[in-house]
Amino acid sequence: MSFKIEFKGEKIINIDEDQTILESSLKAGIPHFHECGGNAKCSTCRILILNGQNHLTTPNSKELKLKNILGFNDSIRLACQTKITGDSVIVRRIIRDKTDVSIYSPLVKKDETFREVGEEKDLALFFLDIRNFTPFMQKNLPFDVIHMIRRLFNIFKTNVETQHGKIIETAGDGFYAVFGIDCSLKIAINNAVAAGQQLLKDLKAFNETYAGIYFNHSFEVGIGLHAGTVIIGNIGLGISNNLTAMGLPVNIAARLQAATKELNNSFVVSDYAYSFLQNAIKKFPTANISLRGLSGICKVFLLGNAYNSK
Repeated sequence: MSFKIEFKGEKIINIDEDQTILESSLKAGIPHFHECGGNAKCSTCRILILNGQNHLTTPNSKELKLKNILGFNDSIRLACQTKITGDSVIVRRIIRDKTDVSIYSPLVKKDETFREVGEEKDLALFFLDIRNFTPFMQKNLPFDVIHMIRRLFNIFKTNVETQHGKIIETAGDGFYAVFGIDCSLKIAINNAVAAGQQLLKDLKAFNETYAGIYFNHSFEVGIGLHAGTVIIGNIGLGISNNLTAMGLPVNIAARLQAATKELNNSFVVSDYAYSFLQNAIKKFPTANISLRGLSGICKVFLLGNAYNSK
């Protein structure tokens, strides 16, 4: 006897009652990860059950052992050990590519940045917010919301750290990072701009090759960059030592990020920060805006792109 199983966002396939879900998906040409060869020694074939949980075989001893170790809830199953007993089963592959493998099997690195005594430091301050995450959150499952945040933040973190920056605070669908802890302000600002520009390119590629394909959604961000003298130190709450940066320049960078909506541009850089760019040629558009808490008009440079969604 055979049944039908739907891989959400991919295809509906046939599965024989004596086949595992992994065996049937591979036979149908679905690129289903199974790093251990389908022997329940890893969890890369894990799937999220969206419908038809009552039409699945009960977890065997191998699956239960891994489930207890990793703390899976009942809606997550190992495709290599699970068979189906009826129709109307809908699943979603959790790990779809090599990046998913890395974020679900993370290597924990010790944070070596620690400043017990507060100090003044000239830093580049980089604020980012995902501009259209709420619509995605409203129409997707909680699991997919957190999964997507992890994927996006993996892109953001890679770009920031590649350019020697450090994310020091996250809040929902945004974060702020600092550049220049161990280098000059000029180098820090150039690194921050390089990180922002590459991040926008990587996000575009991610939309085209992943988010658009699997979730029919395209993400956009707003980035604000400013620089100045701030107080930096650790507040010592025991979570990565809680490195923090405080001061007016931090607030200005946050407000520049918020102004990306008004200016319809994804990367807004203050005139002061822009003046430090190597070979800075006035080739980017400029705008004059007022920022809350500051007197006068602020000149900014628009290094990003206009938004597709308004």
